[in-house]
Amino acid sequence: MDKNKIDNALKFYMQAQKLKTVLRSGWQVWQIEADRAESIAEHIYGAQMLAIALHSEFRQDIDITHVLKMLAIHEMEEIRIGDITPFDNVSDEEKRNMGKVAVAKLCSNIGLGDDYIEAIEEFENQITPESKFARMIDKLEANIQAKNYDENGAFNLDKESIKPILDDPRIQEFIEKGDKTVPEFFARNDRSKYNDEFNEILDRVLEININELGKID
Repeated sequence: MDKNKIDNALKFYMQAQKLKTVLRSGWQVWQIEADRAESIAEHIYGAQMLAIALHSEFRQDIDITHVLKMLAIHEMEEIRIGDITPFDNVSDEEKRNMGKVAVAKLCSNIGLGDDYIEAIEEFENQITPESKFARMIDKLEANIQAKNYDENGAFNLDKESIKPILDDPRIQEFIEKGDKTVPEFFARNDRSKYNDEFNEILDRVLEININELGKID
């Protein structure tokens, strides 16, 4: 076997492994009170399992294998640039450009690098049914995780240190519309990105006890 190809594969793998220890910045912004915050790799796994589950139940007319591929690699840029949140004051265009540079470097020495870059671009451009489904899955997984944290008492909105976040104009707008919890804030922010079916799923997430569903029978 070609030792260079082995090294290229292992390098790609070992760099991707870093997402196991990079925490999701959004939960740090909201200062969750939990044993530990979710990593980006855990979010990726959660999104893939959610895609499998919803496709199993509702059989969308999509290539689920391609969806799983996009979900597996679309966060690769965060190996280099970290998990940028809306509170970091980085424009969408700036983040997109930073991401392209990061992904190009990560994929430069692996045989199917161009294919991975193309899949990430597909995810970002939101033209194909697979990319649209993957994006909604990515958002919904975060909505579910917010509800999960909330049910476990991980959000303390009475802390003085959280006040700057609550005073953000975007959050104030949500509060003025009647939202009181972080899951409600997340849901309000994401609804416009969902189709009717995903909004119906989101409604169900908000009305039930997620943790009860997670118990092993």
